Amino acid sequence: MERKTVHIGLLGCGTVGGGVWKVLEKNREIIVQRVGVNLVIKKVLEKDIERAKQAGVPGEIITTDFDEILNDSDIGIIVEVIGGTTIAGEFIKKCLNAGKSVVTANKDLLAQEGQELYNIAEQKGVDLLFEASVGGGIPIIRPLKECLSANRVAAIYGIVNGTTNYMLTKMSEEGSNYRDVLAEAQQKGYAEADPTSDVEGYDAARKLAILASIAFNTRISFKDVYVEGITSITARDIMYARELNYTVKLLAVGKADDGQIEVRVHPTFIPQNHPLASVNDVFNAIFVRGDAVGDVMFYGRGAGELPTASAVVGDVIDAARNIIKGSKGRLGCTCYDHKHIKDVGETRTKYYVRMKVLDRPGVLAAIASVFGNQEVSLASVIQKRNIGNLAEIVWVTHDVFEKNIRDALQIIGGLSITEEISNVIRVEGE
Repeated sequence: MERKTVHIGLLGCGTVGGGVWKVLEKNREIIVQRVGVNLVIKKVLEKDIERAKQAGVPGEIITTDFDEILNDSDIGIIVEVIGGTTIAGEFIKKCLNAGKSVVTANKDLLAQEGQELYNIAEQKGVDLLFEASVGGGIPIIRPLKECLSANRVAAIYGIVNGTTNYMLTKMSEEGSNYRDVLAEAQQKGYAEADPTSDVEGYDAARKLAILASIAFNTRISFKDVYVEGITSITARDIMYARELNYTVKLLAVGKADDGQIEVRVHPTFIPQNHPLASVNDVFNAIFVRGDAVGDVMFYGRGAGELPTASAVVGDVIDAARNIIKGSKGRLGCTCYDHKHIKDVGETRTKYYVRMKVLDRPGVLAAIASVFGNQEVSLASVIQKRNIGNLAEIVWVTHDVFEKNIRDALQIIGGLSITEEISNVIRVEGE
């Protein structure tokens, strides 16, 4: 029996686009059997024609003219892997308005303009699918939308940036300092020449905005996420973490409670027996807590040509099935709620505080008194080393409001007995 054909337009043939081509070609027969239709890339938009050819794309289907794809009525699915928010955003909007389903890996655009894109997709009755935008090849978007849709999600904890996870792993295992592991990550191609988006937490924050929007049914954008990077993490902090039975990770944290949401990305102490503590190197993982399912974790490669292409092609298969069955737009936007997004000062967790103070009697009592006056309850204190007339002190608190500890540290920082507040790191997962 003759099979139907669904034609695809591929926008971009760099690392991920080339991977999409390779996966569709390599697994063509098994995909046809599973989907029941032929999936054919009819046109590839790529300004670097030689790069597309090197990925195996025949020259006759490569174009530098976007309108050739937009105006081709045979093409029902667009795969956007150009990246960025300007040209890619313009192309996606035009394709959705033309009635074409879109598959994208563009976390930057979704975290910034997701609501507008979803509105267009719903108006036109087409699919907007983006499994590859978070976690590379790890299935997480579809599980949140479908498999876990019977749950109220209470929390999401994610290690969703491979560069910083690699760096913190190296610092933890080898005692290396930040600058050395950054240089090594750049040499190995794990970090960009300008690593700002990774090391300052912005990449993770964009991914958290996407995950939290789905998990908590409330539109969250990049600007709503509180962000701190890993640039202040030192070998001493990692040493103390180990001594206290913690591991340091850059964690994306989303929580929902009593109609309110908190979304934040920052370095975090997590217990060494927590499942996320063993997620090392460039691997990613997302830990989800639902009221019915309990705790589940999704783990795998968060980037790379073929892992990301795996997620993209999975979305293409879904979009093709929907076209054949006449059910395009089946999974629309799930942001039907409008929960309050907390300011970071309203959030509550435990804290690790490292400081240098004068080494003389009464100092610990004076600092503890300030903490107490600001309703910061202390769990433990460690004095480990002396530097001349200074002592290095580490405090770990019980659960306290961020505003309270900030107020306390502002007062402590102004005391004559305080040389410096060296670092403050949140504690999660207990």
